[in-house]
Amino acid sequence: MTAGTWARPAAGREPAGAALLGWLADPAAPRLCLVTGSENCGKSQLLAWLVAHGTRPGTAPERRVHGFVPLAGQGVRTALWTLADQLGLVARAPEELLAGLSADRRRTVLVLPDLHAATDPYALADLVGALVGLEHVRISVEARTGHEAISALKVLAPAEMDLDDPRWTDLARAKAWRAVHPTRRESTTPGPEETSASLDLDDPVGVCTADPDQVTSAYEADTEPRGGLRRAWLRAGQSLSRDQEPADRALVLLAALGDGADPRLSPTLERLAAGAPWRSVWSRVRGDVTPPWPGPVMALTVTSRPLPEQLLLTDHQGTLRSISCSDAVPAGRLPGLAPDALGLVSLPDGTVVVLDSDGRLHTHRESTAPRPSGLAALLDDGPGTGEQTIEALSKAVTHTQITALTASERAVAVADHMGKVYVAFLTDPGRVLPAEHLHEGPVTALASADVPVAESGPDISLVYSGGTDGRVRVWGPGNKPADVPVAERASSVSALAARMTTSGVALSIAWTDGLVEYRRLDTAERRTFHPGQPVNALALTRTEELLIGTDELLTCLRPV
Repeated sequence: MTAGTWARPAAGREPAGAALLGWLADPAAPRLCLVTGSENCGKSQLLAWLVAHGTRPGTAPERRVHGFVPLAGQGVRTALWTLADQLGLVARAPEELLAGLSADRRRTVLVLPDLHAATDPYALADLVGALVGLEHVRISVEARTGHEAISALKVLAPAEMDLDDPRWTDLARAKAWRAVHPTRRESTTPGPEETSASLDLDDPVGVCTADPDQVTSAYEADTEPRGGLRRAWLRAGQSLSRDQEPADRALVLLAALGDGADPRLSPTLERLAAGAPWRSVWSRVRGDVTPPWPGPVMALTVTSRPLPEQLLLTDHQGTLRSISCSDAVPAGRLPGLAPDALGLVSLPDGTVVVLDSDGRLHTHRESTAPRPSGLAALLDDGPGTGEQTIEALSKAVTHTQITALTASERAVAVADHMGKVYVAFLTDPGRVLPAEHLHEGPVTALASADVPVAESGPDISLVYSGGTDGRVRVWGPGNKPADVPVAERASSVSALAARMTTSGVALSIAWTDGLVEYRRLDTAERRTFHPGQPVNALALTRTEELLIGTDELLTCLRPV
């Protein structure tokens, strides 16, 4: 059967199937379709037919289904996280799902059967109401006739289909179908009390090895803190709900624990996470006190002045903080603020550069940066090398908006919303190289690394760029960019980091669907991590620690 050919719905439901397809194709139809009927009338069976055909590759756009969540036994969080995964988004709350869908105006069709059997149908009805407020979203919801949540959906003026009404059935075909098929009964889904009866919600090993949807439903129903385990699970739940090994789930849960958690949890989770491809070095989450959580991480970079390496980051209020790479202990603040930061770099001369959300570059000065003294200080009152380079780049990109920033020891690069990348070398700070058009659409992230090519020769600078087109490309300024992308996925790039490490050239990529990749480019090794939150910034140390910054979390991982 080809993608364009649809089998008939079972049990004589051809009229109902035709009506559903007509609703999908009619631009003037209500954005919500409510399918009701009595128990065992075939509601779920009809929607299963719609999903089975609507999710096949090559399905016509007007019949395509993009998200499907059976709601029986599910709460708001599990439904939310499942939808976000299917739509390539990261969403901790309904507001983030709505924001992600609002930013992508492509038509989106969702199918949600069994609302009457959900653990919190009223909260889910509220979610449906918020989603159908988006003009490009259509939702089909199924609920059993008589359930009280239906009244909340009818307020939304949906298209309604009551399958107990004979007009939605071809009676002759229904009779013929029943003659050769046994009676099909709806399954009975256990309530939250039954599903959680065998779960020990205080046991980190137990929750990492159990069915994650059951764990989430149990934590939604049980508001006891469970030594901090409940909060950590709900903080990273979209990642924990993925199909994965218990060791990987334990690593995510370990990263999401706060310092107020039961101290016995971390050692247990560390033992369980021993089989994961990462080791957790440290993690700081919202509310931590010792050392304190540094706030939402909007931008992040590593600086080697003074040694050992330190992290420089900026939060939602624009405060520039320095913390230790080894344990996240605070090391000081920079004067001034850097509000609405999209990018942050530290140059060799001590100049700190911040890119704001309006595309402007701002320079600051590290307190530990070397300064001229004596006669040199009197004679040298002009801008330094770093400031000259930033000024040249700002002048070169006046016709468009800068969207990304990176720097290495040798070069500084910026990119714009037209897909172009611009580079200036610090040895020639007044000159900007001709731009390269590397992406279709805005560039959303840049990273750079200085790579040795010979023992006696100078390093070469490589610039990595990622965009809304889902591609990561590499360019050695002065040479032609590589034609083949380093990476490509059906998701935008949210952050990049590159570094010449003790194991060779490393590249880390954060995608807007929540995946973080770590690649050793010399050996083609690849590791992944899902923090369960939108990633704002990445950084790499010389010894291969990977720093991941989000609104709730700053975590440090080391590959093993």
